[in-house]
Amino acid sequence: MLKKNYIKKILLLLIPVLFLAAFKPKEKIHTVLLKTKYGTMRILLYNETPKHRDNFLKLTNEHFYDSLLFHRVIKDFMIQGGDPDSKHAKAGQMLGNGDVGYYVDAEFRPNLFHKKGVIAAARDENPTKASSGCQFYIVQGKKFTDADLDKLEQQTGRKIPADQREVYKTIGGTPHLDQGYTVYGEVIEGLNVLDSIASVKCDKFNRPLEDVRIISITQGKDYKPKKVKH
Repeated sequence: MLKKNYIKKILLLLIPVLFLAAFKPKEKIHTVLLKTKYGTMRILLYNETPKHRDNFLKLTNEHFYDSLLFHRVIKDFMIQGGDPDSKHAKAGQMLGNGDVGYYVDAEFRPNLFHKKGVIAAARDENPTKASSGCQFYIVQGKKFTDADLDKLEQQTGRKIPADQREVYKTIGGTPHLDQGYTVYGEVIEGLNVLDSIASVKCDKFNRPLEDVRIISITQGKDYKPKKVKH
């Protein structure tokens, strides 16, 4: 009898735990829409990098990025924006030093890497590799061979995981930046827009000859990832 009562008590204690586990709310998906004259990119912000995610959403909701330029564009590498000085910049003006007066702590994750389409934080040469509070870049990159990646591993002393290696060979990216700059999201719609911007003509300082302006960045609503057909 005592044993039965003990088991009953244990079961009663476990019921709330099991109930909470069964009805655990799903993690919210955060996306933003980056609109340019070349089209719109939908960007998924990673929950694995909450400090960068929340900072980007904060600036987005404040309309900080609206009318800023992609002030640095390098084909087969990346497009960079977010410099507040670019909003009213004159033609030919050097850009890239504007900021918001704070850093965001680095959030390096071994599974987040510089494949084509990711958004990552720009930074200066601070010792902790903390990110700029506002400047970002979107990777276009290029495809790599096994020989290229082997050479990079020898130069950096860092082993590239097999799954990431396959992505760099088939989709492309910028593997030499991995674990040096925080990756915090990726373009999930509109990669053609990235390619169009990356192809514009630039001056010797990599600023587009014709301004490429961010018309707006707004928070996405009711996004549901498409189901993969098997």
